[in-house]
Amino acid sequence: MTNTVLVVEDEQILAQNLKAFLETRCLDVRVAHDGAKAISVAEGFAPEVVVLDFRLPDMEGFQVLEAVRRNRNCHFVLMTAHPSDQVYKRAEQLGISHILLKPFPLAELARVVCDLLGRESGARPGTQGEGFVERRQCRKESFPLQLYDGSWVLADRRRTVPTPPDPDDTQQLTGE
Repeated sequence: MTNTVLVVEDEQILAQNLKAFLETRCLDVRVAHDGAKAISVAEGFAPEVVVLDFRLPDMEGFQVLEAVRRNRNCHFVLMTAHPSDQVYKRAEQLGISHILLKPFPLAELARVVCDLLGRESGARPGTQGEGFVERRQCRKESFPLQLYDGSWVLADRRRTVPTPPDPDDTQQLTGE
């Protein structure tokens, strides 16, 4: 059984990129761009984790949480670019254990979601031996990310270390 995640984010490019990255972790991900759509999707999709933007065009993220929680028992991760003491206090009251401050590394989102699902970053629960093979099959070396200018890049999940400049190239640039 695949773990299910609902991403609720009004910025379409960001939502698409979050979805693409989480899918590299063998998660079934759906996206909603406003609160009403999120509530509707959650009814039929039954997410185990909802990654929820605080500020949505039609309502606050907390309103979505309360509506979804009436019918579903799932975990919530709050994303916000506008942290305040009020947001933190309300999140704590509602039982949100993770708040991600935008911008955040995609790996941090994956770690938080997988922790809530009780699995390693790519393995399903209870599949110690199988998990390694499964991760190798599901994880791609790179995945497409759309930039805000509309162009696409092939993102690499591995951190690249810049190579030191060639001393001969430096001499050519300085004219020595």
